[in-house]
Amino acid sequence: MKILIVGGGIGGLTAALCLHRVGFEVEILEAVPEILPLGVGINLLPHGASVLHRLELRERLDSVGVRTRAIEYRTKFGHVITSDLRGTEAGFEFPQYSIHRGLLQMILLNTVRERIGTHRIKTGRKVEAFAQNDSGVTAFFTDMSTGKNAGSTEGDILIGADGFHSNIRRQLHPNEPPPRYEGMMMWRGVSYFAPFGDGRTMFIAGNHDIKLVCYPISLNLDNCGNIPINWVAESRQGNPREAITADWNRLGDASFIQHFHDFTMHDIDVRLLLESAGDIFEYPMVDREPLPSWGEGRVSLLGDAAHPMYPVGANGASQAILDGEELASSMEKYPPMEALRKYEGNRLTRTKEVVLANRKWGPEKVLDIADKRISSSTDRVEDFITAEEIEEVARAYRDVAGFRKKMDAL
Repeated sequence: MKILIVGGGIGGLTAALCLHRVGFEVEILEAVPEILPLGVGINLLPHGASVLHRLELRERLDSVGVRTRAIEYRTKFGHVITSDLRGTEAGFEFPQYSIHRGLLQMILLNTVRERIGTHRIKTGRKVEAFAQNDSGVTAFFTDMSTGKNAGSTEGDILIGADGFHSNIRRQLHPNEPPPRYEGMMMWRGVSYFAPFGDGRTMFIAGNHDIKLVCYPISLNLDNCGNIPINWVAESRQGNPREAITADWNRLGDASFIQHFHDFTMHDIDVRLLLESAGDIFEYPMVDREPLPSWGEGRVSLLGDAAHPMYPVGANGASQAILDGEELASSMEKYPPMEALRKYEGNRLTRTKEVVLANRKWGPEKVLDIADKRISSSTDRVEDFITAEEIEEVARAYRDVAGFRKKMDAL
């Protein structure tokens, strides 16, 4: 049985490896002429890491990423509202990783080449549409080097892992409303900077009108004793509206830094960090309304094509990875089209809950609680927020996102 996977991102490559492991033939159709290690940092949560460890990628992840020890939620004055241990430090079976998105994609890509074969990855082919019948499914694509029709390829199943602007999703759901934008703009970059804290902790500071996320994505020092530190700066730009163009590769400028002049951290100079970045990427915080179903017949969706979500709680990549493993598990157990419905049934409700929880800011709700009560650098967190309030927020999101600690079940 041949499965066509449209998209060679993290979700599509993981799905290919999982499907190959249980005996399926796969072919990956990727629009870009060459898959390069682009992007900035992401976090891979324990439930996502568990899938990659089962794919025997632990050593490769450890060689390029950081096993995150903790995440600190801070006020803009630098108060630590709470320090939440992560990964194995918190009692999970698997670690949490902070890692460059492009390097994670290259780990998956090189593993696909080794285990499945380079000839199974077709680049420069943008799938524009599909057609299906009782015997199979056909993907029609454009040659990206010429812009001309480049023919088609056939398979038994087609999985749209082609991202936020998925053509497969558009054909399956032609009347879907435009993306949802609620007013937050994000700027992202990587700065080579001196390690902060213990070198393996990330922090999120501010509130949900102005926020900074910061974490190391490698522990390898350069000649100046610096490491690559990923940061995301967010600022509310206006009232919510229905649609906005989301171009993930759009370059931004440094004018946003003015919004962060009053952020004072005890272990890192925020303004200098932001000013030290190379390329700065700018894009809106957008998602889409959850779908009632992902596919039909021999076609379904995966990753951002199925459930694009706000980058809150570090869950986007992990949910795409979980999709890939669940798809393979269902395909192994059931006839093809029944397997796709089982896969959707097991994943659609769960990812819908995560999408909606992220709109309510997930575990980051503690930032707004603190922001409303703490107004000075001399205030003490423990005088304004209880430990019980903090744990209630954290536990609720762990339940929704699907990475409960062992102790939560006791």
